[in-house]
Amino acid sequence: MTRHSAALTSLCNCLRGMPPVEVEWTSVIGLANQTLTTPALIDFVDQFASVLPEDVCTYIRQIHRRNVLRNDRLANQLEEAVIAINGQGVTPVLLKGAATLATAPVERRGVRLMSDLDIMVVPDEAERAVAALAAIGYEIHDQARPESRRWYVELGRPRDVGTIDLQRAAPGPAYLYAGPGHALNHCVPSLLGRGRVYVPTPTYRALMLIIHDQFQDYGYWLGQLDLRHLVELRDLSDSEGLDWQDLASHVSGELMKNAVETQLLALAALLGVDIPRSMRTRLIPRLQFMRQLMQARFPATRVPFLAMTVLDLRSYRRATSGCTQTGRPGLWSVPRTDTLQFLLRAATAVRVGKV
Repeated sequence: MTRHSAALTSLCNCLRGMPPVEVEWTSVIGLANQTLTTPALIDFVDQFASVLPEDVCTYIRQIHRRNVLRNDRLANQLEEAVIAINGQGVTPVLLKGAATLATAPVERRGVRLMSDLDIMVVPDEAERAVAALAAIGYEIHDQARPESRRWYVELGRPRDVGTIDLQRAAPGPAYLYAGPGHALNHCVPSLLGRGRVYVPTPTYRALMLIIHDQFQDYGYWLGQLDLRHLVELRDLSDSEGLDWQDLASHVSGELMKNAVETQLLALAALLGVDIPRSMRTRLIPRLQFMRQLMQARFPATRVPFLAMTVLDLRSYRRATSGCTQTGRPGLWSVPRTDTLQFLLRAATAVRVGKV
């Protein structure tokens, strides 16, 4: 993956639909594969096919065509699962890619590459949801340990192309949702074929994607970009007309504000999305985005740049402790040794979808 990092600007220009100029296609396609954005290049190919290398067009169209077939199967799988869960008196919330399958036009279904189906139920419905899926052949592949702060169950069947990730809460730490409250407060009921679901509003879907990338996947602390999710945020903005001020109203605390604005800076700079200037001028988000670009182009800087985690350590400790007063002992202490060891391992690992 590291040898493709210099292609980030070229790949983003392609995803923005800009005319191809001096593109090194081997690196660009390699980075697209690494970031799981290859199917999203179909619009670029359709627009510039006459001036692109034939093998590039053939490859991207083939990947997109296969992804259409795969996502059609995922959509059928999702409907079957929802109907089974409904049979237990439970209406699930569709998250991330599952929500995209439910809301995207059929002709756009193949643009997003996804590996599983994320479904959320409220805690007292989780047992019934697992039983409903077991009744139609699903088996538990993985589940949270009893001491885990976050409950989940991963279920699968041999005949399916993806697993189901059943959850009881929106992605990321619970304290980040103190402002917007429970996910059900930001969902609308919808039909999925013969099934009934809740689908988060576009703004709340954007918020969950940002929290997922920045905190559940540790992107904020590691300085990593998830280009696939940036494309999804761009598409949400284009198709749904995201209200950025409404998104800002859901943000509580300095830590979350810094993380959200870091993502919005990347969205504006890399994919050309029109973000209000007031949401992309503050110092810490700008430093974080500069770090992301530097690490993408020069992966050897990932370990030295881990020191930047201390920039927002104070905000993190306030968010997790509920502290609102300055000067509380311990707010400036360094992270624990096991935390530093975890971040070091994650920073040096090759993570699919990240750059």
